[in-house]
This record gives sequence, structure tokens and C-alpha cells, in this order.
Amino acid sequence: MTYAASASTFDQTRPPSDAGEASPLPAGLSLHQVSRRFDSAVALDDVAVSLPEGRFSVLLGPSGCGKSTLLRLIAGLDTPTSGVIRLAGRDITRLPPAERDLSMVFQSYALFPHLNVAENILFGLSVRRVRKAEQRQRLERVARMMGLWELLDRRPSQLSGGQQQRVALARAVISERPVCLMDEPLSNLDAKLRAEMRVEIRALQKRLGLTMVYVTHDQVEAMTMADHIVVLDKGRVQQVATPRELYAAPANTFCARFIGTPPMNLIPAHALAGQRALPEGSMLGIRPEDIAIGANGVPARLADVEYLGADQLATFEIGPETAPTRLHARLPAREALGDTGLHLRWHTEAEHLFGADGQRITSFTQ
Repeated sequence: MTYAASASTFDQTRPPSDAGEASPLPAGLSLHQVSRRFDSAVALDDVAVSLPEGRFSVLLGPSGCGKSTLLRLIAGLDTPTSGVIRLAGRDITRLPPAERDLSMVFQSYALFPHLNVAENILFGLSVRRVRKAEQRQRLERVARMMGLWELLDRRPSQLSGGQQQRVALARAVISERPVCLMDEPLSNLDAKLRAEMRVEIRALQKRLGLTMVYVTHDQVEAMTMADHIVVLDKGRVQQVATPRELYAAPANTFCARFIGTPPMNLIPAHALAGQRALPEGSMLGIRPEDIAIGANGVPARLADVEYLGADQLATFEIGPETAPTRLHARLPAREALGDTGLHLRWHTEAEHLFGADGQRITSFTQ
């Protein structure tokens, strides 16, 4: 079995030291009014956020929201137009990647096809001239932990997608950097394997106590893996919250609609005229699972039903037929739905109110 490795252009770690590897530093990350502009385009606009030490932080948002740009700024692969980035209190804004005490897992895995698994995993340690004996010790520990011990002689082309992902993770873990950045690492895997890898990555982060910053556009990944989520849209932070807080109290209509499958219903105030007195221009938010069919409530017309096994997703219309508002309700599959005389009801505790500016209204007196 071969343990030697070549130099790596992908290792995002500090320079080698004759004294060996230093103990990891406290790894809290903070960004202070960070912006990134490309000519007239603004990728990030005045971002201020703290990513705590030892936690799993997810940067979540749609394509083009700035999340990958933010990760590249943290990694040192790009430089902010303005603002400051700190790691453990140290200003790393202008430092090269090799001096930032970070590891990174790329979306493409960035494995070298001519090297075997062992060589790919050890790539970064060779750059820092870590002693061969220590390389072997670390390799055995990490390869066994990642389920790769029997695969060390294989080339990347001989591995499945999940195994390649584990090799990329192992290369980051073996560097023993306190911060690990991950840029949509599961996007190339099928649904079943993504679900399995979510569990493995989360367990790995907890076991090692890593500060992990994970980029995704997939809300399921964010909600199931994160300690807290940074929601981005159009280069701005929309909300920073735990998954439970984000779902239960979205800060604005963007977060309300982005989180949840199907997303939260937003009902314009005028669609409830005669039913509820709401501020002009406001919107009432109701999650589909909070809607029930009742004898009383908001008159509705059934528009469509999707059978989902245990549940059914019903689409209703309320308000005038000439300009209806559509609502989705997640109901038990066994519940019979008539075509006429339907009313929708929900508890007031399940309501979310948003102003004309789209921001959450925390208190309102009718």
C-alpha cells in the first residue's frame, strides 16, 4: 500500500512547520459589513454575520443569492470589495488561503484521477511536509473512520459517487483544521445517497467538533443538518436562525416562502375582506399543515388534489372567482373533500402577519 503523495493546490491550510502541527485555534468566524461587487453587479451587500465555533452553519438561498461568493471570500479564493473577515478574532481578510487555517470540500470533489485514494487523502499533508510516520497514523485513523480503509489502493474512477465524496471529506478531515468549508458537496449524488451522506457529514461534524460552513440551495439539507441557518437573497442576509426558529417565525415573506414544502400560503389582506380586519397591504401567512376543513371559516372552492400516500395536497381558491387567491392545504389522505360548501379554518396561533414591505409584524391589534 502506497502512502506517498504529491503537492496539492487544493489544500487550504497554513504553511508547514518544523515543529509539526500546531493545536487548532478557536474557530469562530465573523463577517463585518462584507461586500463584493463586480463592476455594476453586487454579489454581496453589507453582510454582517457571526458563525460560532464548533457549530454547523448553513448558507442557504436560491441560485445567484451570493452564498458561494461568501464562501469563497471566507476561503480566500476571492477578496471582498469592502468589509472585514475574522477567524478566532484574527483579521484574515487579505491573507492567502494557505494561511487561513481552513479546509474545503468542493462541489466537484477535486480528486486527482492519477492518484489512488491514499494519495488523494494525504495530498495536503505532503505539502506541509508532515512526517511520514504521522501521515500514516492520520491516514489509518481517518480512513477507518470514513469507511475507506479497504479502498486506499483504488483510483477515483473505481469509486462510487458516495465513496468519492468520502475521499474528499477525508482529505479535509485529515488536515485537522478547525474550520471546514463545504460548497454544495452533495449536489452530484442521487436522492438516496444524499440522504445518507447528510447523516454522515452531520455525525462527522459533531464527533470532531468542527466549525463547518456549508453552502446549499436545498432547504432539506439546511433544515436537517444545521445548528443555524443564514438565509441569503440578492446578496443580503434575510435571517439568521435555528431551523426551528426559521420555520416557526420567518423574518419576512421571502423566508416564509423559501422554507417549507409546499411553502407557506400568503393571503393578501383584501382576500379576507369581511373575514378578518388586517392592516392595508399586509399579508397573512399560513402553513399548509395548519389548514383544516370545517363547517365555518373562510369560504373556499376546491381546485386540485394531489395524492401523496399518507397525505393529500389540496389546492383551494378563496375570494372572488375573477381574481382568486390560491391556498395549499396538507390534509390526511383519508379525509373526503366535497366540491361545494367548503370552508377553511386555522388557529390564530398559527398565523404569521407580514406588512406591505414584506417584513414580519410581531404585534397587531385589530
